[in-house]
Amino acid sequence: QLQLVESGGGLVQPGGSLRLSCVGSGFNLDFYNVGWFRQAPGKEREGVSCLSLTSGQSDFADSVKGRFTISRDNAKNTVYLQLNSLEPEDTAVYYCATDSPYYYCSISPTGYKYWGQGTQVTVSS
Repeated sequence: QLQLVESGGGLVQPGGSLRLSCVGSGFNLDFYNVGWFRQAPGKEREGVSCLSLTSGQSDFADSVKGRFTISRDNAKNTVYLQLNSLEPEDTAVYYCATDSPYYYCSISPTGYKYWGQGTQVTVSS
């Protein structure tokens, strides 16, 4: 069965950092673009970041630009999302998902087929 597994979430203070991991099981993430999304209680799911395997191009939501970075480790079949300078507004369940390997990735959820179970990120003092 194709599966994505997120990990690395937790409770951090404002200004802190976390590194989230997205590991592919049953398929090779080298063949997909990967996106990160988040959903806070009472709010709709929003795109956070994405990475194209073809070009290395990445994109970020305006709210996280300059604070988050995305990277891929092909040997470990893993995509990471580094969260820096975290704010309470970043509190949400974070999900990774796969898309077709377009040259430019998209932070829109449209087209993303396989999704992980999510990992909780809580930013609070």
